[in-house]
Amino acid sequence: MPKCSYCGKMYEPPRGLTLVNKEGHVKYLCSAKCRKNMAMKRRRVNWIKKGKKTKKEMKKEITEQKEKA
Repeated sequence: MPKCSYCGKMYEPPRGLTLVNKEGHVKYLCSAKCRKNMAMKRRRVNWIKKGKKTKKEMKKEITEQKEKA
């Protein structure tokens, strides 16, 4: 099973696309979404998961800020 070069997801062989450059580098893409994003030279961003905070963490930060002031 190949692994997508863009998103890193494993997929079945009949699906997806295999790109081979002139230099011989092989890139496997699992979907049209990955192909289009790679063509637009978008990078994968994981800031969404890192930026989300739980309600408890947010309340804790607010109380700390109030105590400092």
